[in-house]
Amino acid sequence: MPARYRTEKDTLGPVKVPEEALYGAQTARAVENFPISGRPLPPLFIKSLATLKYCSARANMELKVLTRTQGKAICDACQQVMNGRHLAHFPLDVFQTGSGTSTNMNMNEVIARLASKALGEPVDPNDHVNASQSSNDTIPSCIHLSATLALESELLPALDHLARTIRNKGRSLRRRIKTGRTHLMDALPVRLDQEFGAWASQIEARSRALKQVSEPLRRLVQGGSAIGTGVNVPRGFIDAFFRELNQLSGLKFKPARDRLAGMAAQDTAVALSGELRGCAVALMKISNDLRWMNSGPLCGLAEVELPALQPGSSIMPAKVNPVIPEAVCQVAAEVMGNDATVAIAGQSGNFQLNVMLPLIAYNLLESIHLLSQAARLTADRAIEGLEVNETRIKEQLAINPMLVTGLNPLVGYKKSAAIAQRAYRERRPVLEVALEETDLDEAVLRKALDPLQFT
Repeated sequence: MPARYRTEKDTLGPVKVPEEALYGAQTARAVENFPISGRPLPPLFIKSLATLKYCSARANMELKVLTRTQGKAICDACQQVMNGRHLAHFPLDVFQTGSGTSTNMNMNEVIARLASKALGEPVDPNDHVNASQSSNDTIPSCIHLSATLALESELLPALDHLARTIRNKGRSLRRRIKTGRTHLMDALPVRLDQEFGAWASQIEARSRALKQVSEPLRRLVQGGSAIGTGVNVPRGFIDAFFRELNQLSGLKFKPARDRLAGMAAQDTAVALSGELRGCAVALMKISNDLRWMNSGPLCGLAEVELPALQPGSSIMPAKVNPVIPEAVCQVAAEVMGNDATVAIAGQSGNFQLNVMLPLIAYNLLESIHLLSQAARLTADRAIEGLEVNETRIKEQLAINPMLVTGLNPLVGYKKSAAIAQRAYRERRPVLEVALEETDLDEAVLRKALDPLQFT
């Protein structure tokens, strides 16, 4: 069926708009101008933008910038979008005008059309929905709002779940001792609860760092208008806006200390991205440890066995691969790449405005979502069902030549090294060789070579 259009006008003239579209002329122009990736901004960003419009409308009603009927119609329309409706009417590509003006106008037009239908009289996208606002303060504020909501609802709970799962698994393995490794070479023994505990501490440290950066993230530049000076923003708007937002969200958002700085630069977003990269680094380290520990089953370390989730080869029968750690490593690589993108985008603050805002928003929210999913998968499909190969770790521990470190105080470094080299060369337990190479009593040797003392 041929597409059907209606004609609308903006300041540049008439534009064809799809008949069923809730948006208007400016959005239609942007759809035509930016057919680049086919990737729209994430739903959470759209819902957060509608939230800002809702709070602005409430503040404008209080200050009589909008009539009560106009404000109520706008708020009702905003709530529809906040609840996840009409998302198909926000089609704009992430690669668009750098201020995000196209997306801001997309929202203004959708809200205006919904409000106009409900009210039975025109509600203007600029004069009413966008009253007391600019794209230049609203889009940076939306980046902070949406990232805060994503951290609170997705990533921080996921990291807490992962750390808790790792610690619980570690406690259940407290008496298991294995060969430690440095440089991928045999080293002194370590308890499994210590090894798992180190992973958990890594994740907990990343969670604390994210919570620290979330404080400046809760400072918004809303009310700064075009360049941060507050032109056309009525007195009292900022206080009214933040009252509404904090009541609605249950969180404590505050005005930016310097709105000009918050619009000209995106340093807080860059800092957040750096902490997300830190989470990716931690997840990759843990995932690679799991892959090494699971390697085998006969010719690798084979210290643990990860849950068998799917066949691992189209040609080698019975092969099972560590698919969750592999997927998580790919997530980590993506997040590290996203961080590089955000860093470059953060440098694009030209005078009073950053002009890569949509790209920053997209990459931050994608990284938060990917890390959240990866953390939960690591907990639930790798750590939780992990089994320890106790026979294997005991066999490896018995022939670990590094146990001779316990003999240093008794026979010296050189003699201990000779015992270790012979034990390694003959593939014999260190205790047997030490009994032959020294005059020490067996009880003394057993005590000096007891793996538990090293942990």
